[in-house]
Amino acid sequence: MKKRILVLLLALIIGVSGLVFSQNKTVYAANIVKGDTTANIKAVQTRLLNWGYYSGKVDGIWGSKTLAAVKSFQRKNGLVVDGIVGAATEAAMGLSLSSSTSSTTSNANLNLLARCVYAEARGEPYVGQVAVAAVVLNRVKSSSFPNTISGVIYQPGAFTCVSDGQINLTPNQSAYNAARDALNGYDPTGGCLYYYNPATATSKWIWSLKVTLTVGRHSFALGT
Repeated sequence: MKKRILVLLLALIIGVSGLVFSQNKTVYAANIVKGDTTANIKAVQTRLLNWGYYSGKVDGIWGSKTLAAVKSFQRKNGLVVDGIVGAATEAAMGLSLSSSTSSTTSNANLNLLARCVYAEARGEPYVGQVAVAAVVLNRVKSSSFPNTISGVIYQPGAFTCVSDGQINLTPNQSAYNAARDALNGYDPTGGCLYYYNPATATSKWIWSLKVTLTVGRHSFALGT
């Protein structure tokens, strides 16, 4: 009887802990800044830097220092201390953040980019996963490629994962995190437009490119 009660209590504790963790994870990930765009995050970082709450780089990347600075600002100004730049915090900062990128479009881009990362780089070091996502985004910015994430990924012959159907696999959390970091401006490749696996690449042209970075099994190149 005592053993049964102990098991039930343990199960209850685990369940409550899981609920709290899930809720905290959701709060941290959702609506950090309107649109979660690089420009919006830079605007928040700049304002907090000018006011002495933030001492990091104005890089448009939502990291632990930015989160801590937002919480400090909220605490000082009697706001809900959740680290989220919602309507009240935005108004208190005197900002008018852009919402031109709809959440639907943002989510679709994040999901597609995460699928590409998972299909092309699962099992690679985390920085290598971000690097693959960054290559996609660098192509979007380049006049030599389509100007949308879907256009780049589905450009005929561009990615093996599209040809073999692995683009349709369900990405894991690491792939989502890597895609989100790249969308927020993190580019460990320094602007590379290409990558390949030397163990499987057969294109003579891809081998002619000057490799500027190697992460895991992938070599990254700026292009010709």
